Amino acid sequence: MKPKIIIIANNNIGTGQSGGDTIFLEFIKHWQDKLSVTVFGSEETKYLLDRYHLNPDFIQTDTAIPNTSPTILNLIKHFFRRIFWGKIKFFTHLKTFNHSEYCYTVSDFYPDFVIGLLYKMFHPSGIWLCGQYLFAPRPGSKYSPYQHQPLKGFLYYILQIFSRFFAQLFANQILITSEPDKVRFPGKKTIVVQGGVDTTESEKYLSSGKIKSMSSRHFEAVFQGRLHSQKGVLELIDIWKLVTKQIPTAKLAIIGDGQLENKLKTKIKKYKLSKNITLFGFQTGQDKYNIFKDSKIVVHPAIYDSGGMAAAEAMAWGLPGVSFDLEALKTYYPQGMIKTPSGDYQLFANNIVSLLKDKTLYQETSSQALELIRNVWDWNKRAKKLYQKIFL
Repeated sequence: MKPKIIIIANNNIGTGQSGGDTIFLEFIKHWQDKLSVTVFGSEETKYLLDRYHLNPDFIQTDTAIPNTSPTILNLIKHFFRRIFWGKIKFFTHLKTFNHSEYCYTVSDFYPDFVIGLLYKMFHPSGIWLCGQYLFAPRPGSKYSPYQHQPLKGFLYYILQIFSRFFAQLFANQILITSEPDKVRFPGKKTIVVQGGVDTTESEKYLSSGKIKSMSSRHFEAVFQGRLHSQKGVLELIDIWKLVTKQIPTAKLAIIGDGQLENKLKTKIKKYKLSKNITLFGFQTGQDKYNIFKDSKIVVHPAIYDSGGMAAAEAMAWGLPGVSFDLEALKTYYPQGMIKTPSGDYQLFANNIVSLLKDKTLYQETSSQALELIRNVWDWNKRAKKLYQKIFL
């Protein structure tokens, strides 16, 4: 019989898809023939499974939350609501948990984490795989995405101290996204997940002999990711304003949805960039691939992150990247991505312009990006290696 694993994805709110979501969805996609998978999560989690055309056994904990505005009050309500219904469903389906050899919590947010802790308490011989993918910055940190939301940043930081402590005590394996984070869990078995990219469609395109010429591509750059303060999407508008001073017609495609969508639209309008920036919302499949084909470079302006997979997906189509020089990105993107000192919007814009105007630099960086994705980021290869590390 296949080993049984229950995946806890109970924290989702709204329609956005995080890197942690992508990881657990890809795990199911690549491991469902080897494992018997049950997913434990909310109605929003079911939406994600449907997006990926996945149909594992599913235990629904809660209905979708209608008000996803990221106010402190709404987040507190979400926090307690999901923990409450998660615990109710846990005890309702205790038999399923006790028969599962493995439990994977997809994040360290408490609606996920508390269920993993309960699993370990009631099933001590079970293997708890604890996802710890993003570590909150210290309150007041210079490049914290919570500078304008200090209470939210403080609560996140404090709550994470306790989740890390209990993960250190009770988790069997801790899954992290980048090599530098290993030091946070001394003596524990830690596995660097990092993430991956499905290269099937991009490789078909790149070998087709029908690649769009640079001159015929509509967008100078593309951004893909959640519209969240960590991803630097509001800062990207400042950067693009600087790009248009050098290339007035430069166009930017933004793929993704999230809590900053309204603020993003307001800022684009304020800066009079409506003709330069197109918001596509969440995209998948060929619609997303067509945007990559029609773009020249990928921008990854995250101001605080533990890695970030979204840019890698665009790089698989031969797009070189520009990012800030974050510590995690040194191991995530050692090549194929021009790094910019954090907070230097002008140099970030200059790096974009340099890639667009310098054909030699563009070709070298593009080749490096493709080499990195093919050798390191291919999901088929990564999923196989991770399965061996975790289960064998």
